[in-house]
Amino acid sequence: MAGLPADIEGYREYVAARLEPLRRTAYLLCGDWHTADDLVSTALLKLLRHWRRISTMDSPDAYVRRTLLRVWLDERRRPWRREAAWSDVPDGPVAGDRSEGAADRMTILALLAELPPRRRAVLVLRYFCDLSVEETARELGCTPGTVKDR
Repeated sequence: MAGLPADIEGYREYVAARLEPLRRTAYLLCGDWHTADDLVSTALLKLLRHWRRISTMDSPDAYVRRTLLRVWLDERRRPWRREAAWSDVPDGPVAGDRSEGAADRMTILALLAELPPRRRAVLVLRYFCDLSVEETARELGCTPGTVKDR
């Protein structure tokens, strides 16, 4: 196929190994599974375009996370994202024993939703992606002091 990178199998293996963690990260950023899937799709498309260069990097994961973060921040700036929903529809049923955890997850997501985008990104990168202060600062393009302040 024209336009595909030479190492398409390497790309497929990379995506297969990291798709679910990327989806969870995107979900924590945006709070909606459908939007999270859209964000991941856009980030992976950008990854595919530059796969030849990125596949030789020491940390392609950092590139993909940074791309995902930028895609989310760009999406938040779009005018139609300023609309507020009147009611929330659950993405799926919550099974029996998981109901206690569901309440905790909903509380955490509600608290994350109240934060400004960059502060939310700091929390997701630091505590969900388990990045250091310095790695988080690199991802966000700011100083470690700014990460600590958020």
